[in-house]
Amino acid sequence: MKAVVAEELSGPSGLVYRDVDDIPDWVDGAVVIDVRAAGVCYPDLLVIRGDYQMKATVPFVPGSEVAGVVRSAPEGTGLSPGDRVAAATMHGGYAERIAVPPDAVVPTPAGIDDAQAAALLRNYSTMYFALARRAALRPEETVLVLGSAGGVGSAAVQIAKALDAKVIAAVHRPEATDFVASLGADAVLPLTDGWLQAVREHTGGKGVNVVVDPVGGEVFDDAIRALAPEGRLLVIGFAAGKIPTIKVNRLLLRNVGVLGVGWGEFFLTHPGAEQLFGFGVSQLVSAGLEPPPPVRYPLANAAEAMELLADGGVFGKLVLEPAMSARATSIEA
Repeated sequence: MKAVVAEELSGPSGLVYRDVDDIPDWVDGAVVIDVRAAGVCYPDLLVIRGDYQMKATVPFVPGSEVAGVVRSAPEGTGLSPGDRVAAATMHGGYAERIAVPPDAVVPTPAGIDDAQAAALLRNYSTMYFALARRAALRPEETVLVLGSAGGVGSAAVQIAKALDAKVIAAVHRPEATDFVASLGADAVLPLTDGWLQAVREHTGGKGVNVVVDPVGGEVFDDAIRALAPEGRLLVIGFAAGKIPTIKVNRLLLRNVGVLGVGWGEFFLTHPGAEQLFGFGVSQLVSAGLEPPPPVRYPLANAAEAMELLADGGVFGKLVLEPAMSARATSIEA
């Protein structure tokens, strides 16, 4: 079968699209899935650079989120060949087929395609976990989303709105304004000089109840200042490349909190978490939440796609599709 292999930890330039050993139709104790869409997330980029906290040994197939169709499943899982599902995995997603543990598999909600299902798996589950559990978000609270045009940021906007919050979305790419507005944000502000004052004006000087921060870096200090008393800042990641620090007396004086959101660590240490939070997300989908159309690339073009992600050229979710690679090969032949 075809897969994308990281031959060296040099980022996208180390990826090679080639033949690898086939995964058989049946793997004892595992669900075998024919992959129709593999999600690309920022941690994948860190993994292939060798910058992620959990180091991978080359060669390996990256990819931590897939959606597709069940080829085979163990008895007792409730899964049958032909079922549409999505699954989380440490590696192996950038391939035509994958075998995963049954507890990593969730049904694909009706009404969305496989590419959208791949988006739900990590980004939307992360933000549902972040907002519903870590922040204990309440209806009518105000959420500020930094980096709102990316995969996690766009999911944060939609999940917060689905949970009846008011959303202020900050964008550092001016061309992303219309895209973010289409997600349902109540206000879209440029993440430029003066953004903190603009947030205060939009909240009548009160500040926001929750900040979603996948950016880190220099905006972190002002993000703390943007919090209302008893506000919560959710640390999602460090897309800016710099891990910030904070003097804890600033938390004490205004009764605010900084909360880590490690969804990957959580579901690895809490069996059944993927299904639990996946069910919550599917309920929001049933109630009307719909991920925006992902940016689609053939699996064969994974290196090009990940360069685009690294350069900030993606709004929303990026996915790789094996079928697109097969069509391209057929045309070229």
